Amino acid sequence: MDSILIVGIIIFTGFIFGEIAIKFRIPKVTGYILAGIFLNPGLFKIVPEDFVDHTGLITNLSLSLITFSVGGVLLYSRIKKQGKAIIYITIFEAQAAFIAVAAGFMIVAPFFLHLPGSTWLTTIVPVSLLIAALASPTDPSATLAVAHEYKAKGAVSSTIMGAAAFDDALGIINYSLATIIAGTLISHEVFSVYSSLIKPLIVIGGAVFCGISFGILFNKISSSIRKQTEGVLIVLIAAFLSLCFGVAAILGFDELLATMTMGIVVVNFNDNSSRIFAMLERYTEELVFVLFFTLSGMHLNFRVLMGSLALVLLFVFFRVVGKIVGTGIGAALSQAPSVVKKYTAWGLIPQGGIVIGLALMMKQDHSFDAISDIIISVTIGASVIHELIGPLLAKMALEKAGEIKKGEY
Repeated sequence: MDSILIVGIIIFTGFIFGEIAIKFRIPKVTGYILAGIFLNPGLFKIVPEDFVDHTGLITNLSLSLITFSVGGVLLYSRIKKQGKAIIYITIFEAQAAFIAVAAGFMIVAPFFLHLPGSTWLTTIVPVSLLIAALASPTDPSATLAVAHEYKAKGAVSSTIMGAAAFDDALGIINYSLATIIAGTLISHEVFSVYSSLIKPLIVIGGAVFCGISFGILFNKISSSIRKQTEGVLIVLIAAFLSLCFGVAAILGFDELLATMTMGIVVVNFNDNSSRIFAMLERYTEELVFVLFFTLSGMHLNFRVLMGSLALVLLFVFFRVVGKIVGTGIGAALSQAPSVVKKYTAWGLIPQGGIVIGLALMMKQDHSFDAISDIIISVTIGASVIHELIGPLLAKMALEKAGEIKKGEY
């Protein structure tokens, strides 16, 4: 089948399922994932399997844009304005979710994972760390939709949106560290000063340097152009994101951390930053999301998913526990109002977006071939559950907090 025809089928099917999702009041991202499952080669053979195996270019371009947008949220003046409560809550809810999932999986995963030649140190620990790294981020779009629909206003809704916007960045950092440690364990590499300390510093520090360099270069070139039309800016962004991602990949740095850092530099030091990110949201995000999340569903391995259903449910459970405990600790330390401490965590349950991208990125690393299908299946399965129950829990939390007016529902 012609590749362009397949891309057309993917975009149109994703669009239709997204519109159907809206009718049922569930996030469009869930509709896109379900469209991908419908087109999955393991189901109806509509799309050839070899096409799905060669979608790395689309995935990487999409991820570079998504992580750039994540960096665009980290505006220093905005973080400073929102105060220490959001910073404390974000750090603790993100890291508590990571710790809860990692510890939980290290205990229970041996009962469910039986891979040939696997051991606790070379399989269970890497799987636990990699899946745990995907527990930190929250999908702010689902909660934002609920807040807008019911005109919610107050301390809980603003805290939820602030934390959901910032914890993606922590998730990317956790992912970078987890892949380095997991790769070392899987390859049976003996721990040394280089593998445990110097290598992570090179991978992460190099990514940050790469992102800063391309961010500064983008700012200088874009500001030197007299006619900054939207078309010119889109071309420059596409070029510099591709260059940043590609150079980081060649040098062995973390590509996603590099493009996120570039986003941070642009949003904080480019005079046109608000226009740039608004333009990306207006013109490119919808197409990128349709393609990316529909493709995500097409990567699902049904055989592995059926064998991982218990892990999907355990991931959801441990993550929710981590979010609740972490939010409580962060709220207590920052002396946030009691209503924030009690209800904020329930608005941080939705998950999709970046975590699926991180899981697909992992699949491109052949050192994770033995476990990547398990991680993708758990991630996508859990994301569907999170995106279905998340908005309902967010609405419940905002109601309990008294931030939804009675006449609005």
